[in-house]
Amino acid sequence: MKKLSCFGNKVEHSLPSIQKHSCLLQSRHPVASSLLRNLARRANSFWTQLAYFFLVSAIGYWALKLCEPKSPSYKPRDLDIFFTSVSATTASSMSTVEMEAFSNSQLIIIILLMLFGGEVFTSMLGLYLSRSEFAGRDHRKVNSAVSDHSDNNIELKLPPLYPVKEANTFKFDPEMKGIPLKPAPCGEGGSTLLSVYISVVPSARKVLRDKGLAVQMFSVFMTVSTFANCGFVPLNENMLAFKHNPGLLWLLLPQVLLGNTLYPPCLMAAIWLLKWVTGRAEFDYMLRNSGEMGYAHLLPGFHCLCLAATVCKFLLVQFVALCCMEWGSPAMEGLSPYEKLVGALFEAANTRHAGESVFDLSIISPAILVLFVLMMYLPTHTSFLPVRNVKTAPKIQRDEPRRHLLTRLMFSQLSYLVIFIILICITEREYLKNDPLNFNVMNITIETIR
Repeated sequence: MKKLSCFGNKVEHSLPSIQKHSCLLQSRHPVASSLLRNLARRANSFWTQLAYFFLVSAIGYWALKLCEPKSPSYKPRDLDIFFTSVSATTASSMSTVEMEAFSNSQLIIIILLMLFGGEVFTSMLGLYLSRSEFAGRDHRKVNSAVSDHSDNNIELKLPPLYPVKEANTFKFDPEMKGIPLKPAPCGEGGSTLLSVYISVVPSARKVLRDKGLAVQMFSVFMTVSTFANCGFVPLNENMLAFKHNPGLLWLLLPQVLLGNTLYPPCLMAAIWLLKWVTGRAEFDYMLRNSGEMGYAHLLPGFHCLCLAATVCKFLLVQFVALCCMEWGSPAMEGLSPYEKLVGALFEAANTRHAGESVFDLSIISPAILVLFVLMMYLPTHTSFLPVRNVKTAPKIQRDEPRRHLLTRLMFSQLSYLVIFIILICITEREYLKNDPLNFNVMNITIETIR
């Protein structure tokens, strides 16, 4: 580390030069840097996030309004367009406009809205703003070190940002050149696979040709929508048109899970793979200190295992329930056994929280609908297995004897209510079908909770 002596004329000539370079370092983009630091300090604020989504939705509304729809004779109302923009930005997949009414330019705008509003993108944006705040803090410390003339020795160094192992110690790279903070371009591979499948399978290609959709446009739209867990499909009937194409459902299924419930385990697995391939100490530090990285989706290894096991259990429960309750129902009528299995698995994966549907939900049994509502209610990081935060737990709690595993795995009161409602809907399904006025899910829910 280079040090400057403060004796004689050396410091008189050296300090102005150092101050000049440090000022240039800080004032490279003064307005943008100040704005990024202010946003970083408020990145987790509710009002900042609300302003971000409102701004993106407003821009999307004006862009959708300026573009011509597919049919010049049909122009949606302004409120419907704004509602569609907000729905795409917030990944809620609700629209009062038929999706087939949008032109290709409007579909591109919806793709951008889904991308900018997706959970993975917004989390990466918050991480980037946090990095900008750290960088601004470094520059301020450098300037304060340079302007301090009272010390006999002035040592120019930067505070830590992320570790790089060197001789059994850690030093830190302020530029963060070793860790890319941009999401992996997995969308390119997903859209390419979809394009190849649709081009090869005549039945899938015929659906798009009848709807007037280009293969590449549909592939990119579905890849972004599925990974963002938005649930928008550029077809009026959602994914019902592809219920006889299990290969297409298999291609979309991993994207549903990767963009939502399995994103933290896959992120941890990717970091572990990079560590194993490159041997870089940065990745080892990230694995051992995930809680200190400031990224909400970077969870400890045991928590990721519990989360992955929970996702698999929920998928299995929904898959078995769908196959048992709807195997011979009109919802699966006309499908082969293999298509029924793949469709049931795809439907189970989309309940948290993508919303793409390969079956007609209006004819699904009430018990399955109650189960779907429960799955939609659960947050992304819900873990059924016990996960204890030992670092933040009080010392008294850490010293207590470990409770029995069965006690720690007990359901909440809400879970018991939902289970009993589902059981009642199963046992009374004939009355629900023949006498919907007196026997419906709402009445059963009220009577059970009361």
